[in-house]
Amino acid sequence: MKLVIFDMDGTLLDSQAFILKAMRYAFEQAGHPPPRKADVLGTVGLSLDAAVALLLPDLDEAENRRTVALYQRSFIELRDKMGAEAKAPLYPGARAALERLHGVDEILLGVATGKARKGLDHAYESHNIGHFFHTSQTADNHPSKPHPSMLHQTLADTGVEAARAVMVGDTEFDMEMGRAAGFRTIGVSWGYHPVSRLGAADVIIDDFAELDAALNGLWG
Repeated sequence: MKLVIFDMDGTLLDSQAFILKAMRYAFEQAGHPPPRKADVLGTVGLSLDAAVALLLPDLDEAENRRTVALYQRSFIELRDKMGAEAKAPLYPGARAALERLHGVDEILLGVATGKARKGLDHAYESHNIGHFFHTSQTADNHPSKPHPSMLHQTLADTGVEAARAVMVGDTEFDMEMGRAAGFRTIGVSWGYHPVSRLGAADVIIDDFAELDAALNGLWG
């Protein structure tokens, strides 16, 4: 068996508009200077406490927790008012790629994301993609990327060996996590980190149409 694990935000789902709104609201309510777009997108994939610590390194633990709580509240409000994951589009070709790979008997699919379980479930339901995945790992139960805990759990869930597993993501955190778990890695150029930050990737693709060939190349 072979295993392909996808990141969610920036790889399958373009949710940057809601991430930026929620983070700016949280900073405003906490009395912090508004973060730059590039800085916020550069933290996507990390757990919230790690992302806030990177954006505001001088905060103490209590203020970090307060800012994280404000972000979570903001994102819940955006989900209720605007749909959030429901309105965030899948990237072009994402669904077709999932359908193709899901149709191959020896390939299992999964997700490893910095999203909370509630957000991931909402994305699955909104876009009707949950049935594609045999394993789904979120920030609720694991250390932040690039710690390999999420990927270790995907191997335990599926019984696939790391040498037959591939991590597909848009950030350097995804690539580093994949390498740490013994996975091969595919970086995507359309996400939230520039290609220059994806140096740990074995392969970089510019379109989901290139994914199948990239996987076959890695698997020989």
